[in-house]
Amino acid sequence: MSENIFDLIPKNVGRILKAQGILEFRPSQEKSIRAGLFSNFNNQIVCTPTGSGKTLVAELAMLDSILNYKKKVVYIVPLKALASEKFREFKETYSDLFIVKVSVGDATDERFSNDFDLLILTSEKLDSMIRHSRGFLDDVGLVIADEVHLINDETRGATLEVLLSIFKAKYPKIRIIGLSATIGNAEEICSWLDADLVFDEWRPVELHHLVLAGDELSRYK
Repeated sequence: MSENIFDLIPKNVGRILKAQGILEFRPSQEKSIRAGLFSNFNNQIVCTPTGSGKTLVAELAMLDSILNYKKKVVYIVPLKALASEKFREFKETYSDLFIVKVSVGDATDERFSNDFDLLILTSEKLDSMIRHSRGFLDDVGLVIADEVHLINDETRGATLEVLLSIFKAKYPKIRIIGLSATIGNAEEICSWLDADLVFDEWRPVELHHLVLAGDELSRYK
């Protein structure tokens, strides 16, 4: 008989989930937990369709890092608008448990305080902060790279690639969780980051492929 999934989750994290009404997990979430999300410190790349629950995997790792290891978390997103959205979402959910901040300004604030538990920002902003804030990453234990497939983007991927290279080379104790809905070279990225791949094709809404020929719409076979 398979081990109860909640037995693999720290009790304090499990209580938070149950208080939010989360009593069961989607396939990718369960795969991530069983792959060692809480039992080892391996990097993970979570590759599943949109809406399949990747963000909760990040939240689980986030809660464990902040509450149980007393380490800060950096959450990288590709766009300022997404940073603001995640900030509102996480602040509403977790402000009673830890300090959530967002940094999306164009100019680096030299007076920026490390008084945060979770910091949400773009890769460009993080790159700037690392260059201008000595010791900024000293207390960081987890980096979450949302939309990690953008590492292949011709215009913005280079900055994310450089950041992940810095974490890998200079801060090997910082854990990396990458999230992506579409990534063609997941195995290659996992090999580069020495990460476990969590892959699943389950989606909350069935995907249909249709072909429009003239006025006729038919299902693609």
